[in-house]
Amino acid sequence: MQHSRFSNGHPVQSGRQAARPPVSARRSGGRRQASLHQHRGRGLASGRVFDAPERWHEPVQRLPGGPVPSLRVIVEPAGAGYVHPVTADDVRERVLQLPQPFCDSIDVVQLSRMTRKRRLFPCYGMQWGTAVYLYPIEESLQEFYVCEPRPAQRIETEMYGGRWEQSGGLWSLSWTLETIRDFYLNNVLIHEIGHVNDRRNTNFRRREQYADWFAVEYGYRATRSLRRRPDHHDTP
Repeated sequence: MQHSRFSNGHPVQSGRQAARPPVSARRSGGRRQASLHQHRGRGLASGRVFDAPERWHEPVQRLPGGPVPSLRVIVEPAGAGYVHPVTADDVRERVLQLPQPFCDSIDVVQLSRMTRKRRLFPCYGMQWGTAVYLYPIEESLQEFYVCEPRPAQRIETEMYGGRWEQSGGLWSLSWTLETIRDFYLNNVLIHEIGHVNDRRNTNFRRREQYADWFAVEYGYRATRSLRRRPDHHDTP
């Protein structure tokens, strides 16, 4: 599928009115504005609010010394022409591989459906409160852009096996079932869990920097030995 598009190697989002999550400051138990892993569109990379309707999950109350709620994984139909790169079992298994304190902070992971409004503003994942949302990708496993990808975007996707090609004025990012699963489980999911566990930073850019570091440390590096693909971004 070809996205609507504009500059900086990203599809463009359109202005619209839609349901937004409640916004409030968060320290240990509250919530803050939604954070997106936004390499498929400009959106939060420019500090804008993601406003497509979503099924928002309130944080589960935790009592001091009480039991930790079990992780819920909710799967919605991906939508016509789209697929979920991971399964509920994939998500549960990957979350349990994290250090215990990071696991305990997550209440819900939802594999959300693709909607008309989300197609205007595509993203891989999002965090709100103690919930993480993962969004489907095109069934063809191919994304299209009208401009050259930013260096950071290209490096990050290629670390997980994404392949960029240019044809005239159009750039494509292609995945296999194996590489997109790796990217979602060990980058997108871990990035958003990093946001959940960031109780210090309130500045947008610092929160993104922390989540990026978290994804590399607990996602990419933690699973590096499992990748059979040669990776020129790694140093011995």
